[in-house]
Amino acid sequence: MKRCSLIDFMEEMQPWLDKDHIRKAHLDEQGHFVLHFQDGMKNVYQIDDCNIQQVTKILKDLAARGISTTA
Repeated sequence: MKRCSLIDFMEEMQPWLDKDHIRKAHLDEQGHFVLHFQDGMKNVYQIDDCNIQQVTKILKDLAARGISTTA
């Protein structure tokens, strides 16, 4: 699991934020942000400096890009 700020998370993910790279995004039971990539890899993030509304907005943005999401 990676710990990061929301800004660091968005900077790290920017090149990969499309359905060609990310298969699915969701929050797990502990509230961690989980990304499943098309190549079978999975990254788990604990984003320290944001609230659930901000994370939900990220999930909506990913869904608008064609990525499967669940909250």
